[in-house]
Amino acid sequence: MPDEEILDNNENDDTPTTNNEEEEDDVSTPNPLGKLKRSALLHYLETSFDTSSGLPQSPAWYLIGKDVEDMSVEMNSDTETIKNILDETSVHDNGYEPAIDVDTYYATPTDGAIYTKLKSIMMNRETGDACRTYILEVIVDNDGTSFDAWVEEVIVKPTSYGGAQGGVRIPFNIAFSGNRQQGTVTIANKVPTFTPAT
Repeated sequence: MPDEEILDNNENDDTPTTNNEEEEDDVSTPNPLGKLKRSALLHYLETSFDTSSGLPQSPAWYLIGKDVEDMSVEMNSDTETIKNILDETSVHDNGYEPAIDVDTYYATPTDGAIYTKLKSIMMNRETGDACRTYILEVIVDNDGTSFDAWVEEVIVKPTSYGGAQGGVRIPFNIAFSGNRQQGTVTIANKVPTFTPAT
C-alpha cells in the first residue's frame, strides 16, 4: 500500500495503515489481519457540489479529518416492532438514515473549495441541490494498492458558526441521501481515484 500517500490535506495527520500496535509506526509492514487504526477509515467530500450529471469525471476530493478527534457514521437504523392480538411479534426493517457530524472544522481559506462552499451555504442560507455533493468512503484493510470504497450522494449542512477563542468554527452535518455505489479506490500523491464495480 502507499507509504506517504494516504494522508489528508494536513501534513501532521497519521498515514492510514493496518499495522498492529507493535508495528504501528512502520508503514512498510502492514498487518491486514490486525486491528485497524482509525486512520484506515477515510471520508472524502467532493468539493464542486455538482451532482447534475452524476459523479464528475475528475472529482475534487477533500479528506475530512483535520482537527477532528472523533467522528463516526451514525447508522440511525429504522426498525418497528409490532405485536398483534395473537401475541405474535414482527419486526419491520425500514432501513437506515446514515449521517455524520463533523464537530470540528475551522474556517480556513487555504482549504480552497470546501471552505468556500461551506461559507456560501451558511451565509447565503443555501438549500436543496446547492448543498448536495458526493461522499467517498474508503476502508484501508489490506496491504495492496486497491481498497474497497463506496460513493453516495449526501447533503452537507453547517450546524452553526462562530465558537470560542481559537478560531472560527463551522461544524457541519453530512446526511447520506442515496444512489450508493460500491467500487475500489487507488491513492496516488494523496489523491484517490474511484473505480465503480462492474
